[in-house]
Amino acid sequence: MAVVAGGAGLIGTALCEGLADHGATVVVADAAVERGEALADELGERAEFCRVDITDEDSVVGLVETVLDRHGRIDAFVNCSYPRNENYGRRYEDVTAADFRENVELHLDSYFVAARAVSRAMMDQPDGGSIVNFGSTYGVQAPDFSVYEGTEMTSPVEYSAIKGGILNLTRYMASYLGEHGVRVNAVSPGGVFDDQHPEFVDRYEDRTPLGRMATPEDFEGAVVYLASDASRYVTGHNLVVDGGWTIC
Repeated sequence: MAVVAGGAGLIGTALCEGLADHGATVVVADAAVERGEALADELGERAEFCRVDITDEDSVVGLVETVLDRHGRIDAFVNCSYPRNENYGRRYEDVTAADFRENVELHLDSYFVAARAVSRAMMDQPDGGSIVNFGSTYGVQAPDFSVYEGTEMTSPVEYSAIKGGILNLTRYMASYLGEHGVRVNAVSPGGVFDDQHPEFVDRYEDRTPLGRMATPEDFEGAVVYLASDASRYVTGHNLVVDGGWTIC
């Protein structure tokens, strides 16, 4: 039984498909009802949709309770949700303190709240469980702003703070929850192609040893590995899936 928060999103859709293909029963958890229900229908009898607002603690607790009522346990929880406010994406000098705080709260706080709610359930399971958080290459190293030149794009300052926080939060939880058999790991993706400005795409791919941006499907194997017993002795790890971006 695997729950994917943000399961109807660009990356989440591929993760739900990958987990289902490898035999998991998947709960597509998202605030996007129409997309989530359509994905669950497409995946068939091994999937179902549950609405959740990842930024609302009551909604998250309700999700956990619903899954436990229906299935009795949660083996894996994958959080690839990406909450942000309407001003997210501004350049560094234009970001207000209020927007910075709100975006950190929406994103980083929600990862903590969700992981805590799920881990409480997993601590009561004899064999624990697996939590997989989504970090980023920009939680590992600083952005390379040269790839954004000539475009309106940037890497938001909040993003680096959030993703760096998620990675160390993952290590904290792995240390704290290890005695209960709950493993906590992270996947840090590289840039995902999503019809971005052609100049950005060209620069990004030129800087990447494998010569291309990621597809959502590139992360399926990493998540299936960390969510399953194949990684039963792995915890507190950040699995970087970036085509070699961070080695350059």
